[in-house]
Amino acid sequence: MRKNILVRSIAALSGIVMLAGLAACGDNTASTPDGGSSSATKSEPISGDFQGAGASSQQAAVEAWIAGFQGNNPDAKIAYNPSGSGAGVSTFLTGATAWAGSDKALSDDEVSQSKEVCASGAAFDVPVYISPIAVVFNLKGVSDAGKHINLDASTIAKIFDGKITSWNDPAIADQNSDLKLPDTPITVVHRSDKSGTTQNFVSYFKDAAPNDWSYDLSENWPNSVGQGAKGTSGVISTVQQADGTIGYADFSQVGKLGTVAVKVGDSYNEISAEAGSKVIEDSDLDSSAKGDNRVVVKINHETTAKGAYPIVLVSYAIVCPAYKDAKQGEFAKAWLTYITSSDGQKAAQDAAGSAPLPSSLTDKITKSIEAIKTK
Repeated sequence: MRKNILVRSIAALSGIVMLAGLAACGDNTASTPDGGSSSATKSEPISGDFQGAGASSQQAAVEAWIAGFQGNNPDAKIAYNPSGSGAGVSTFLTGATAWAGSDKALSDDEVSQSKEVCASGAAFDVPVYISPIAVVFNLKGVSDAGKHINLDASTIAKIFDGKITSWNDPAIADQNSDLKLPDTPITVVHRSDKSGTTQNFVSYFKDAAPNDWSYDLSENWPNSVGQGAKGTSGVISTVQQADGTIGYADFSQVGKLGTVAVKVGDSYNEISAEAGSKVIEDSDLDSSAKGDNRVVVKINHETTAKGAYPIVLVSYAIVCPAYKDAKQGEFAKAWLTYITSSDGQKAAQDAAGSAPLPSSLTDKITKSIEAIKTK
């Protein structure tokens, strides 16, 4: 009897010691702003109103990021206006927003202008969203049958420059011998607003089909071919409305439209997040980007990597290294930490079909984010 009592007493004491140990472990683990955990001092949740504006390509991802971030920072009120890359950067440079989303890196002039907005130093850009740009089309008997069309860089450039005007043109037909193409006229649909997606799209022509695209690189559509539509959603809506249309848009918003399989080497590669990621892995950083903390990708549009899809946008978040309002700086650092984390990238992938940031970029991005001053 006394032996049983002793055994029970030892067991009870062991249970108390285990509970105390677990409690001690719990005291050493703190929630971070991105919902993870750290053995460091517990971070205070972010609170306040914060505004962003810019690339419409990021919209679905940003909505997912806001939901994820607010799950751990319920007193943070965040709004994003998908006004387009150019408009977003312009708004940021007035000091009206905490960050901008842009499908193009900052120009030298924009970096200089940002010194007036930032408390010290100049704004910088880091990649946060990678997605292929789809060449979308609506062609009765083809796209509505769930079929792709194969095209090389030269042919796509000539279509968007008005040099190829019907769907059964030999340049298209020769690359699609398995399809019965109609003589339907081609109607090009392009962005009417200043757009980083446009610049990323035409930069592919400049690199991969320079003899067929003579226009200077710009966020504005360079010719009078076809018709314009505002924003990614505007292009998609316009292409959906008429037979024979072709346009370009972020992969996340393609829906049921047909897409072009683009020639890379001797293969025609269909669009996918994984295929878009492969071209970024085969690309270098742009050494000509001036300014501190900048991580700018020089996309290798002439890649021959197996399975790569070469028409890709790298979309950036643009922030200051120091803000005149300290709360803005705290938010910017926590926000970028979350959206570039594995959790943030997974949220974007689930919501928008984007490609996760490759490991070749993440260390550089983290170093830049850590440079943001919060006091």
